Amino acid sequence: MTIGQDLARLRPARSAPVVFGTGAAIGVLGGMIGLGGAEFRLPLLIGLFGFAALSAVILNKAMSLVVVLVALPARLAAVSAAEVAARWPIAINLLAGSLLGAWAGASWALRMRSSTLYKVLAALMVLMAVALVVTHTTVLGALALPLWAQVPGGVVAGFGIGVVAAIMGVAGGELLIPTITLLFGEDIKTAGSLSLLVSLPTMLVAFARYSRDGSFAVLGANLRFTLIMAAGSIAGALLGGLLLGVFPDLVLIPVLAVILLVSAVRLARHD
Repeated sequence: MTIGQDLARLRPARSAPVVFGTGAAIGVLGGMIGLGGAEFRLPLLIGLFGFAALSAVILNKAMSLVVVLVALPARLAAVSAAEVAARWPIAINLLAGSLLGAWAGASWALRMRSSTLYKVLAALMVLMAVALVVTHTTVLGALALPLWAQVPGGVVAGFGIGVVAAIMGVAGGELLIPTITLLFGEDIKTAGSLSLLVSLPTMLVAFARYSRDGSFAVLGANLRFTLIMAAGSIAGALLGGLLLGVFPDLVLIPVLAVILLVSAVRLARHD
């Protein structure tokens, strides 16, 4: 599908209020569980706004990057910079794998047939649903691995997360936070801040890889759309943050997991 065909299909549903409202709804969902919500945005870019898979991934990556940049100062204010800086070996350990994974994941996405990419995205949506349920319904304790196992484990985990984040166009916090907790024994609050420090350079690498391909032109052709939805996502995330804890996890998490699973089914059936 060409960019022109994408634009033609999108015109009926691209009014600014609809785009902003959709972004805000996604932001609220993510904000209520302390995440950006990019995993919920991706199926809507494809199903509601009609973008082809690769175009949706690139736009999702751009919006995720904006949301992470906005969230970073607030997150660092919640956890002191000194506290985060003291844990720089953890970030470096994960980045050693995630940067390579991001480049590899973006390269694979660019080479995949569209029909294959839809199925891969569907499988990754299922992975995100599982990670969401496990992270929010179980108490994650540290694995207490020896250093000789912890370091390569961090590189391998980082590589996998980088691949997933690049292919889906997400920040990867859904996977980074439990990984940091399990591998390095950090609490959820500190893990959230560290995840942003790992996510940002990882996203930039994937973004750089996508920018080398002609498909990246979809971002320039839909820049206004992207900025409006990103603004809605940020506003929604702020509102969702205020609602954090209002809805019990035993109700909210299963609902969000079902949303992801339904989205996965629809993506798998997409032509």
